[in-house]
Amino acid sequence: MASPTTPLHLAVAVDGTGSYEAAYYVELARLAETGTLDFVTLDDSLGPPGEGTGRPDALAVLARVAPATERIGLVPVVTTTHTEPFHVSCAVATLDWVSRGRAGWTVAVSATEAEARLVGRRAAAPPEELWEEAGEVADVASRLWDSWEDDAEIRDVPTGRFVDRDKLHHVDFEGRRFSVRGPSIVPRPPQGHPVVAVDATDPAARDTAARYADVAYVRAARPGAARAAADDLRRRALGHGRDEGALVVLASLAADLCAGEYAAGPAGADGPLPVNRAGLPVYRGGPVDLAELITGWHGAGAVDGFHVTPVSPRGDLERFVNGTVALLQHRGLFRTFYPGATLREHLGLPRPANRYAPARGAVR
Repeated sequence: MASPTTPLHLAVAVDGTGSYEAAYYVELARLAETGTLDFVTLDDSLGPPGEGTGRPDALAVLARVAPATERIGLVPVVTTTHTEPFHVSCAVATLDWVSRGRAGWTVAVSATEAEARLVGRRAAAPPEELWEEAGEVADVASRLWDSWEDDAEIRDVPTGRFVDRDKLHHVDFEGRRFSVRGPSIVPRPPQGHPVVAVDATDPAARDTAARYADVAYVRAARPGAARAAADDLRRRALGHGRDEGALVVLASLAADLCAGEYAAGPAGADGPLPVNRAGLPVYRGGPVDLAELITGWHGAGAVDGFHVTPVSPRGDLERFVNGTVALLQHRGLFRTFYPGATLREHLGLPRPANRYAPARGAVR
């Protein structure tokens, strides 16, 4: 169970239905950064265009946002089902480099026949099978990030040596659906491992989140349900040999701040919250009452923080940052500056040692 003294973590989605302009996403990310939020997320899918799911590639968009921001973390959704694990690993590592250590990725799966037909490589599969494969992708990605030691690059012009081959490693991974030999074509990322996030709401995803994720999202209408989900995730993580504090659990919440015109519904800080058609709990009320809800859930040790999806991306994000977050900061419940530079530092997570260089893998 999260402790009431655990630092509060806040993240927001910057999804923009139908927006294809880079300036739109830059504006939202910069706004979130003014509130010193931990990170922003951007949704993605392999759904065919024209069916309400077409959108710009999330990872590419946040790679464009990276040089226009300074401290906020950047966490795109990347589906593992119809993409090559080697390419996913390299792309996320590249985002970590261009953002100077602020990258993460939300592991997702593609379960529909429409997505399978769009790619044409394989048929749709049951969620349990897809999430097992997603765990293998997360595993091999971390191995590929470790396949370069931190000081593998020499860049010795007189001798013409770019890399120390003794500090490159084959991962030799064999999974049920793929195999990867390695090493990566991208040097080890600044964070060692970019942050891995998983939406653990689906029971099929729960074990993958507990085993491989740094951040897990849960959807719960009441703080008690959120606490139960977080406790289950942490028990599973311990069962996989992970440390008790290895997992940051955030409650997913849609926020309709209604221009501050309405008081919060009867749920208050204790729930239950209404749930939309996507299964996401929805808060509808003013920024002050949302601050009370966040304070109540976090203070009760239910979760480590919240991942908020503004119903109106521009308007509700502005009210959240300038209203809710500002009030939490005024009360001393949320930070007013970034004490570190990387996303792992924002989340209080250590930089992982390199598994292939145990004698030289100390955290730097």
